[in-house]
Amino acid sequence: MNGTTGTTGTAGITGTNGATPRVLVVGSGPTGLLLAGDLATAGIPVTVLEKRPHGISNLSRAFVLHARTLEQLDARGLAEGLEAAGQPLDRLRLFGRLTLDLGTLPSRFNHLLVLPQYEVEKALERRAVEAGVDFRHETELTGLTQDADGVTVETRGPGGRTESLRAAYVVGTDGMRSAVRDAIGLPFPGRSVIRSVVLADVLLAEKPPTLLTVNAVGDAFAFLAPFGDGYYRVIGWHRGRNVPDSEPLDLAEVKEITRLALGRDFGMHDARWMSRFHSDERQAPAYRVGRVFLAGDAAHVHTPAGGQGMNTGLQDAANLSWKLAAVVAGHADPELLDSYQAERHPVGRAVLRSSGGMVRLAMAKRPWTLVARAALTTFLDTVGPARRKVTGQVTGIGYRYPAPRGAHRLTGTRVPDVALAGGGRLYEALRGGRFVLITPEPYDGGRADRLTVARWASDRRTTVLVRPDGHVAWAADSTDAARTEAALTVHVGGRRPAAVVS
Repeated sequence: MNGTTGTTGTAGITGTNGATPRVLVVGSGPTGLLLAGDLATAGIPVTVLEKRPHGISNLSRAFVLHARTLEQLDARGLAEGLEAAGQPLDRLRLFGRLTLDLGTLPSRFNHLLVLPQYEVEKALERRAVEAGVDFRHETELTGLTQDADGVTVETRGPGGRTESLRAAYVVGTDGMRSAVRDAIGLPFPGRSVIRSVVLADVLLAEKPPTLLTVNAVGDAFAFLAPFGDGYYRVIGWHRGRNVPDSEPLDLAEVKEITRLALGRDFGMHDARWMSRFHSDERQAPAYRVGRVFLAGDAAHVHTPAGGQGMNTGLQDAANLSWKLAAVVAGHADPELLDSYQAERHPVGRAVLRSSGGMVRLAMAKRPWTLVARAALTTFLDTVGPARRKVTGQVTGIGYRYPAPRGAHRLTGTRVPDVALAGGGRLYEALRGGRFVLITPEPYDGGRADRLTVARWASDRRTTVLVRPDGHVAWAADSTDAARTEAALTVHVGGRRPAAVVS
């Protein structure tokens, strides 16, 4: 698919708002919706291509939002509504013995939120539509070529109509079987870790004792989570039942796996949907090839352990969107876009390792692996720093981005939702998609279209420039106006890379 296919249309494409898109997003899952909404909110014309018909599917695989994702959604004014729709959980149990106390998280969202993926998609789609995103459903990518000035995408739409679309950049958020990834010739190395995982949406005669019910016993694993409408999602696996995804599935098999893993099947009945799938661990070697980017499952897939999949994809989008917006608008050099790979690829690799490790330890069977699991559980249960590190990885708040040599110690770190003078919060100030400069003294540096200036509510003396994704771009332990102005020129108003510099 490196060449073009189909008939050739115009060199550009005009969206429903009359603007020619500068960015094409392929795929309208959570990652693509957040990315497109961010770009449109920043005034960047964007079109989303989606091969499915319009409508949000209720066949969600993801069920939890972690603290870092909720912070990103708070910066978009969406967290409050989602919190009202979901159910918070302040403890996460691993391996049956280890409990991670999320109530101690240094975040406004010191819990995980149990909420089906489709509810997140509904909120993100509403925001994207209101911002003016042009959606083209029943449209699939069939070819892609790029040159120094842009990307040409070949599509097939309703009725088999072919069209050639042109944009400055393309982002593939089209899932594990990404047509964008194939088109740019990137491999997707890895392997299947768990085969023949069963999924079912069922009613229960008996309510489970906990909000999320998960356990592994012997060869069986099962997970239960509520949709909120009376139905529950069941995810199960049995080591001895290794069959193709196409093998028929009935409720009796789902109930048997659940009984083995959880002790009972809670009287499950009236399944409205059942299926099998296999869980892979894969990661693209690059998240960028020229003017084409990958995010979410198109860039990385892993086991569902820890509920990190959708969360990692949404955080990919939050990292990439402001950089694309800055480059397209001419506020930053294209080299800024290189930092997406440098910052997000290591996070994707870490998530693969942590989620894979959880699954392997949860399904430990051999004596030496059981001993290793017991030792690790004891270690994490008694050593606070190690437990906090694991909690930070699972919830996403523990990741920091690389900083250049000589940078301030805060550079690249996530900034919590600090209080600002006047009663505001940082993540409220980030809702404009701008940088936020937090200072101990008043500062008028202009750039009102790209910069919000705020003061600490406390007597803190550090000056911090916060990126639109909530990470520190630059910081200083002084209030030197000339130095601050130089940093703002580099990051906010200059033509140099604005990721993390000293």
